[in-house]
Amino acid sequence: MEWTRLISNKRLGQEHRHTERHDDRTEFKRDYDRLIFSAPFRRLQNKTQVFPLPGSVFVHNRLTHSLEVSSVGMSLGNDVSQRIINEKRPELRGTMFEQIGQIVSTACLAHDLGNPPFGHSGEKAIQTFFTEGAGKVLKTSVSSAFWDDITHFEGNANAFRLLTHQFKGRRAGGFVMTYSTLASIVKYPYASSVSGRKKKFGFFQSEQEYFQRIADEMGIICKSTPGEPLRYARHPLVYLVEAADDICYEIMDMEDAHKLKILSYAETEALLLGFFEDDVKQKILRRIHDEELEDPNEKVVYMRACVIGKLENECVNAFVEHEDEILNGTFEGSLIDHISPLQHDAYERCAKLSVQRIYRSRPVLDVELSGYKIMATLMEQMIEAVMHPERYYSQQLIDRVSSQYDINADNLETRIMAVIDYIAGMTDVYALDVYQKINGISLPIV
Repeated sequence: MEWTRLISNKRLGQEHRHTERHDDRTEFKRDYDRLIFSAPFRRLQNKTQVFPLPGSVFVHNRLTHSLEVSSVGMSLGNDVSQRIINEKRPELRGTMFEQIGQIVSTACLAHDLGNPPFGHSGEKAIQTFFTEGAGKVLKTSVSSAFWDDITHFEGNANAFRLLTHQFKGRRAGGFVMTYSTLASIVKYPYASSVSGRKKKFGFFQSEQEYFQRIADEMGIICKSTPGEPLRYARHPLVYLVEAADDICYEIMDMEDAHKLKILSYAETEALLLGFFEDDVKQKILRRIHDEELEDPNEKVVYMRACVIGKLENECVNAFVEHEDEILNGTFEGSLIDHISPLQHDAYERCAKLSVQRIYRSRPVLDVELSGYKIMATLMEQMIEAVMHPERYYSQQLIDRVSSQYDINADNLETRIMAVIDYIAGMTDVYALDVYQKINGISLPIV
């Protein structure tokens, strides 16, 4: 793959207007602004990241997480571009390659847009409705490709759909984003039928043509032969988006767990300082002492910032070192997998502890259990409604759905996808509100 093709500011749905310019912003900055001001991005403030949405202690939600990932992504992209230009490819100076920080930052804003309410349990509720629940009966009524899509429902693929699909009343091309920004969010660039054990994929059948158009235009390596399900190499910038996400969710979860007293200060300090050699540890501790930081939360904030800076630098090194493999489509794993042993081991300790103490903590499990039940009920009620739209109660439910979703279509697959779009786009709070109303638990007049 070639950087000169991989960085493209052509816009999906407006290819015919490619040569026109509207103002002095770069096209990639326009992408960023478009997302920041969008309704799906605002809705992330009421979607669970890991811990229950804020009570007395403020922890991360999908919005704050996405903003932090975007910040780290900007640093990763800027540092990588300068390193590659200065050390390996001076001919890229003065080209759009210098703007990859902005592209990565924008893709980071979008990386969680497709996540349904209640995070992972929301995804599982949608998947298992079709594999274990009442939706099993639909298998013989839809195509095998569509069945693969809905039984593997995935937030990443849904983000690509959200940004590219022409919903009712909207313009062609969806958000009309640049090719490079769109390709940079597709972490799993293959169809659901080849998703394997991970059950991850990058695009629904309904948006496959869009991804294929983008990938072929930019020269992304196609790894499938004609007649096989579509499978591509990753766009190189996906690795930077993934690294920014990996850094933020793992390290920020440590800070949140400390705030919620799931981890003691001593445990948190040991985990965060574990990323550094002894001399650097002492320097960090001296700085905390010299600054007279007495609040344990502020100490954790400072150590966390040091860790993020170190991991960012390590991931830049890994990308530059493995650039040829990345461009050849032969790079294996994530950038985090290729950082220095000390930092990698420290990261793995955090990941292991997260599973044991955070992701299986009672507050997190309670959200997942409740969220799964809410989502499963919404799926059951709404899919029943689109299967039997002639019924009185079905029409009552269908009338609640926003006009952008084609829920009255003649085609059953389109109606099913409209239900998934509607439910996946809900915030946690709105999903709970609809659940309570359709179950008679909450009435507007009470």
